[in-house]
Amino acid sequence: MKKVLVSDTMSELGVEVFQRTEGIEVDVKVGLSSEELKSIIKDYDGLAVRSATKVTKEILAAADKLKVIGRAGSGTDNIDKEEATKRGIVVMNTPGGNTITTGEHTIAMLMSLLRNIPQATASMKAKKWEKKKFEGTEVYQKTLGLIGMGKIGSVVAERARGLQMNVIVYDPFITPKLAERLGVEIVSLDELYARADFITVHTPKNKETENLINKNAFAKMKTGVRILNCARGGIVSESDLYDAIKSGKVAGAALDVFGKEPPPADLPLFELDEVICTPHLGASTEEAQINVAVAVADQMADYLLNGTIRNAVNVPSVSGEVLAELSPYLSLAERMGSFQSQLISGALEEVNIEYSGSLVDHDLKPLTMFLIKGLLANIDEDVNFVNALSIANERGIKVVDAKTSEAGDFTNLITLKTKSADGETIVAGTVFGKHDPRVVRINDFRLEIMLEQNLLLFHTYDEPGVIGNIGTALGKNKINISRMQFGRKEKTGEALVILGLDGQCSDEVFGMLKGLPHIISAKKIQI
Repeated sequence: MKKVLVSDTMSELGVEVFQRTEGIEVDVKVGLSSEELKSIIKDYDGLAVRSATKVTKEILAAADKLKVIGRAGSGTDNIDKEEATKRGIVVMNTPGGNTITTGEHTIAMLMSLLRNIPQATASMKAKKWEKKKFEGTEVYQKTLGLIGMGKIGSVVAERARGLQMNVIVYDPFITPKLAERLGVEIVSLDELYARADFITVHTPKNKETENLINKNAFAKMKTGVRILNCARGGIVSESDLYDAIKSGKVAGAALDVFGKEPPPADLPLFELDEVICTPHLGASTEEAQINVAVAVADQMADYLLNGTIRNAVNVPSVSGEVLAELSPYLSLAERMGSFQSQLISGALEEVNIEYSGSLVDHDLKPLTMFLIKGLLANIDEDVNFVNALSIANERGIKVVDAKTSEAGDFTNLITLKTKSADGETIVAGTVFGKHDPRVVRINDFRLEIMLEQNLLLFHTYDEPGVIGNIGTALGKNKINISRMQFGRKEKTGEALVILGLDGQCSDEVFGMLKGLPHIISAKKIQI
């Protein structure tokens, strides 16, 4: 008998899936403190959560029997996935279960914001009749700017088109073919800022998107723009948004998510009549909660009883024996995908993967899934090792893989070629020793790059003083270089300089580095 603990409130229909499954015993204990959960988790094989339960390293250390954690929803920020992976615990989620409801909530927030519905309701309940005060704005033929065009963004776009709005989109991974099918126009981020009457974000929160909508972004927008965020707190800078509303640049904002949840009661934005807000209700509909509860219960039961893995965010669907043998290359593949996604520009159209060497004796589908997951992770928060290929297909990205026994100077080699509207990019990698993933080629440059967390990549002219200028600038800003790699094209007089950093490089310092002599281009890369 496998025991499952449901520690957060979820639909009874999900609990019933466990109750009627032979071989599963379920307990529902919600509102547990961290210490209470820690004291009982040792008795359970499975843990079903939503967002309230924090599955920390300490909780996992006490979970002697735990085999699977199921998140009824998509976000898994409340789960220490790295520690779970180390302990062999599968972490599952239910991507797509709340897609429709979150998209609908965005449209509801937009209409409420433009027609002053919350403010008018409060006024009438205060026994006032302020008809002129709450004059609204139409959406008809207005321009909606979407930042991020994943599943939820697509739902918002479809409904906005139904309201006869013009929809413009910034998403580096959307193809012209998909945009045409959805009836949207692809634009640059700066063009979106300049043209949109209303701006809504639908991206994952990561190092690239944190505080994406900030004072610099507001300066590029129309006066009177409205801002919506039903994605993740922290994508819109709350302090900069406050200032933009107070100055009159932004006419209003609708927020469902906050940098800290629940937000502090004295959050300055709450003082402003121009701001409407909800307590992270994007996924809170009866239908969505039923969908994710039933889905996660079904997935967890199937894994505990049959060993079938679905929608795992930390392991692929392969046997333990193959997983152990391919593990170093799975790590290489995911990191290469993440690395390459930050090199390319333009909508991704095609991915070609070539496997060389003794790797070809294995089923390489897991490696392909890890590569594609790494490529898409920064632009689609629902991507995982199971659905990566289907999400690529939804986005119109062609994926082709091939095998060859010849690996040149290496025992094994993975070569990843991506084609976008802006051209082709090639990255090749291998594993040194048993566990040391390295990139050994970027386009025509041959070099060895350790895939560390913080990297700077400079494409430069091969001139004296280039490396010295970069090092001096970083030193003046107290940023330590952990390692450096250099590769060059002798015929063209160009070079690549790759630096590993002990800490992050601020946007201000990075902007200064890009302006140094002989720098052709620069990239900040975080793995």
